[in-house]
Amino acid sequence: MALPMRSLVTDPARYLQCFRLFLENSTEHQCMQELVERQLPAVVASIGNGKSTINILSVGGGAGEMDLQILSKVQARYPGVTINNEVIEPSAGQIMKYKESVAETSKLKNVKFTWHEETAYEYESRMKKCKKWDLIHMIQMLYYVEDILATIRYFHSLLEAQGKLLIIHSSGTSGWETLWKKYGPSFPRDALCVYVSSADIKRILDSAGLKYQLHDLPSHLDITSCFIEGNKDGELLLDFLTATCEFSKTAPPELKHQVIEELRKPECSEEKDGKVLFRNNLSLIVIEP
Repeated sequence: MALPMRSLVTDPARYLQCFRLFLENSTEHQCMQELVERQLPAVVASIGNGKSTINILSVGGGAGEMDLQILSKVQARYPGVTINNEVIEPSAGQIMKYKESVAETSKLKNVKFTWHEETAYEYESRMKKCKKWDLIHMIQMLYYVEDILATIRYFHSLLEAQGKLLIIHSSGTSGWETLWKKYGPSFPRDALCVYVSSADIKRILDSAGLKYQLHDLPSHLDITSCFIEGNKDGELLLDFLTATCEFSKTAPPELKHQVIEELRKPECSEEKDGKVLFRNNLSLIVIEP
C-alpha cells in the first residue's frame, strides 16, 4: 500500500536537513549578501538618526546568518550606537545555531540579543503593548503565515517614523513560480506552508496602497542530483522543492515523472557545465512607514 503524501513541515528534523542541503547547493546566501551589500546601506541610512539605541526586529531569523550581515551594516552606519536586536523564530534548533554564531562573532559588544521561540502570529497575539522598531526584516518567511496582508500590516504598524520593513523573498521570475503555479495543487496542502512569490506580495502591497521599492537578483540551486534515481541528496532536494516529506517514495509515479520533467525545462532551470541549475531568483522589498 502506497504511503500518503504529507507536508515537509510536519517533520521538523527532515525539514531542517533539507533546508541545510538547499543552502549548501544554492547561491541563496551569497545572493542575499549581495543584496545586503548593494541595497542595505541606503535602506538603513536614516533609521537611527539622532538615536542612542536602534531597535531591530528579525521575523523568522533562522540560524542568524543574514541577521548578522544586516547588523554589520547597521553598525557600520552608526558606530558605537547600542542596538537592541530581537528575534522571532519558532525552531529551537535554529535559535541554538543562532546563539552559537553570536558567541563566535566579534564586534557585537554593543548589540543586545533577545530570542522569542514562537511564530510571527504567536508574537503578535502575545504582544499587548506594541513596541516601535527602526528596522524590521522578514527573510523567506511569508510562506508560513496564514494571512500575508494582515502580517505585513501588523509589522508595518510597528515602524518608527524613519523605520523600514525589509522583505527578502522568492522572486516571481524564479523556477519556484513556474513549478508551484503548475503543480502546487498536487502537493500536500498545509496551513503552515503556502507558496507565495514576490509577484504575489507586490499585488498585495499594491491593493493595500503601501509604498515600497522592489529589487531583483539572480540566484540558482544545483539540482543535478535530483535526476539520479535513488540519490539521497537528490531526494532531499526534491522534498524541499515540493514541500513534501519523502516525495520520491510517496508521490504518484505520474506526478513524480511530471515534476522531474518540469524541473529540466528552461522555465525552471538552465543546464550549464553538465549541471542543472534551478532558478532561485530573489527579490528585496523595502516598505516605507
